[in-house]
Amino acid sequence: MDTNKNSYTIIYSIVMVVVVAAVLAFVSLSLKDKQNENISMEKQQYLLASVGLGADANFNEVIKEAIVVDGNGKVINTATSDIAKSQAFELNTAEQTSKIKAMELLPASEQEAARAELRLPVFIADLPDGSQAYIFSAYGAGLWGPIWGWISLKTDLSTIAGVKFDHSGETPGLGAEIATPWFASQFTGKEIFENGEFISVSIVKGGAKEGSLNEVDAISGGTITSKALDASIRMWFEAYLPYLKSLHALAATPMPLEGEVVETQEAVENN
Repeated sequence: MDTNKNSYTIIYSIVMVVVVAAVLAFVSLSLKDKQNENISMEKQQYLLASVGLGADANFNEVIKEAIVVDGNGKVINTATSDIAKSQAFELNTAEQTSKIKAMELLPASEQEAARAELRLPVFIADLPDGSQAYIFSAYGAGLWGPIWGWISLKTDLSTIAGVKFDHSGETPGLGAEIATPWFASQFTGKEIFENGEFISVSIVKGGAKEGSLNEVDAISGGTITSKALDASIRMWFEAYLPYLKSLHALAATPMPLEGEVVETQEAVENN
């Protein structure tokens, strides 16, 4: 073929484009599994950090159950093995955040149906000291991009056992401080209920009141990010509220005595 002809140049260009595209596609596919593995490992570390454990902890020995609930508190899915492959683990919290925000704009008469469409992840952790913790998600928009986190509650379902927050692009030294241990440590021991009423945890500019069980200090110079995180935590816990209330009700129900169980069963059989 005459290399000086335009047809040669065109054919050569087409061949090169095809070859380069094939190479890029192969590289992308080759790296996809590794990228997904890295994303999964990072999420596992977030969940462990939310209960005060480091990356050296065994995820499968700590996170024993993964649950998906809807916005009405109904359990949709439960997994007790392969947690990192469970529906709860793979849920897209950004998508669920959009659904929560859209639901809040609906008339009250339509919100129950919208709540039924929500899918909210819950994880149950068995901790080294023998205690358990429930881990809940939070997600929202910061100053420069998404912010997210995992918040663990003790079995009273009010006291915070630990948190882990992160972001995609907040300002270093300012909003990015939400990802630091000093900021996260403020939440431990705080409570999201007061006298049985949900109040969340407030991130307060100027500092939390001394002795407050429901406030933490905002980040100096990171007011917008602090407000955004405050709103995200509140919004997500409000979405979880029907599930939390169902657990509270279950915990408040006294276990029947053995004789009472027999009598109840006999009554059922006689009806």
